[in-house]
Amino acid sequence: MMDTWNCSIIIPVYFAEQTLPELVARLDKVLPDLCANYELILVNDGSRDRSWEIIANLSNDYPWLRGINLMRNYGQHNAILCGIHMAQYETIITMDDDLQHPPEEIYKLLDKLAQGWDVVYGSPEKEQHGLWRDLASQLTKLALQGVMGAETAGKVSAFRALQTPIRQAFENYQNSYVNIDVLLTWGSDRFTSIPVRHDPRYAGESHYTFRKLLLHALNMITGFTVLPLQIASWMGFAFAIFGGLVLAYVIGRYLIQGGSVPGFPFLASTIAIFSGVQLFALGIIGEYLARMHFRLMDRPPFVVRSKLE
Repeated sequence: MMDTWNCSIIIPVYFAEQTLPELVARLDKVLPDLCANYELILVNDGSRDRSWEIIANLSNDYPWLRGINLMRNYGQHNAILCGIHMAQYETIITMDDDLQHPPEEIYKLLDKLAQGWDVVYGSPEKEQHGLWRDLASQLTKLALQGVMGAETAGKVSAFRALQTPIRQAFENYQNSYVNIDVLLTWGSDRFTSIPVRHDPRYAGESHYTFRKLLLHALNMITGFTVLPLQIASWMGFAFAIFGGLVLAYVIGRYLIQGGSVPGFPFLASTIAIFSGVQLFALGIIGEYLARMHFRLMDRPPFVVRSKLE
């Protein structure tokens, strides 16, 4: 039954003073019918408006609301990671603060989660973003494919439900570059998605620009995969083969026709071979350095300034 769920709702907050009262009010109507026990964790990610003041006021009216105020703006995924660490119930639901993820759709995620999945994404039936935002989102999903697989990455959304024990896989993670979807793959491969309604933004403007999404995709590629180094290795290998073919052509032409530009073809092919081999070797060395780099980074993903329990 629905009311047997124990849920922690985690919402990163960034310049959301206009949407927070309506968001909490709608959750207050939905959660009692879905969960036996529940909490709402609002993580203020360095907002410079009245978001934290509103969170403090709302916590007086809603005893199941908890507030976390971060020292500065760390990013959406870092704020969600903070909330996941603080959650106390068996099921975690993450969503945005702009009401594009309707609280009334949470039951769909829980229904799917009850079928034995560890992570369920609420995939928008029709996204309500602009052209550039949609394009940047697609680039991010393409970057995720190498880690999560094409089918799962294509359905990724910030509206997700997951089993709390998964966080044990990354409870000691210390890195300023955070991608929740990648971290979840460390704990499970049982992912699925379900179509949900995606509403227009309730108020204000999105602070997730095309540039920020593009940087996020680049950070994810270089921070969680060795794909760029693998590309360098394959480029080096390809140039080595190309240099060998050029050398074979030069020697064959010399044997058949008996003439060529003195010294130049042989020198050019030799340079191509050795350049390719060097890139190939650097790529292999880079593979090992990348693994060491991942282990040595210990910058904290977030620092908490204050809490409201």
